[in-house]
Amino acid sequence: MPRYRFTIEYDGTNFVGWQVQTSGASVQGVIEDAIARINGAPSTVIGAGRTDAGVHALGQVAHVDLAREWDAFELRNAINGNIRPHAVSILEAARVADDFHARFSATRRRYLYRILTRRAPPALERNKVWHVPQDLDAEAMHEAAQTILGNHDFTTFRSAACQAQSPVKTLDRLDVMRFGDVIEIRAEARSFLHNQVRSMVGSLKQVGLGKWRVRDMADALKAKDRGRCGPVAPPDGLYLVTVDY
Repeated sequence: MPRYRFTIEYDGTNFVGWQVQTSGASVQGVIEDAIARINGAPSTVIGAGRTDAGVHALGQVAHVDLAREWDAFELRNAINGNIRPHAVSILEAARVADDFHARFSATRRRYLYRILTRRAPPALERNKVWHVPQDLDAEAMHEAAQTILGNHDFTTFRSAACQAQSPVKTLDRLDVMRFGDVIEIRAEARSFLHNQVRSMVGSLKQVGLGKWRVRDMADALKAKDRGRCGPVAPPDGLYLVTVDY
């Protein structure tokens, strides 16, 4: 059975997340439904990351095995035509080797988190940013972020529901930048724990508000205690940007 790789964009607002669940629409589910209509048989779509409800993607990657060969351009268009009206788009489709795996072949994942720091709530970007109506000290947040780079036990920033075998991860990048009223936080690693990015962002917000000192971020990490994490950031501002192989 030929294997195909997809690059996918989606608005996660109205989805229960990437993964198929017992109730509610999932990104994986609507793609599988669209493929079943053109493939004539059910197929399982495997994603590079299982984004949570409300989390968006600019470049999610997935693979699927199909019953026959397709021209990649025609396959992309056929799936997109059958996904409507869901806010999911196959940006690229390509034939890949049979041993390619969207999740296990990945070497790096990049996430973006966006915070809107102004008094007025968002209208055009509702559900696309975390609205924080106070000013945040982005420079202090960036300084704090640098204290947790590297290979560590990230238990403090790990969801209690995380199924990873080990809490040890290597965080390669965690940059905080301001662009007018918007603060962007960019995170890079080979892989992340469940809710790790949102947990780190929520803690960095405490630094930005002046409730935590810069060194409190490193102290929270070293504690290896979920109770030391700041309030977890909502899913609205989180985007899976790219996956490298």
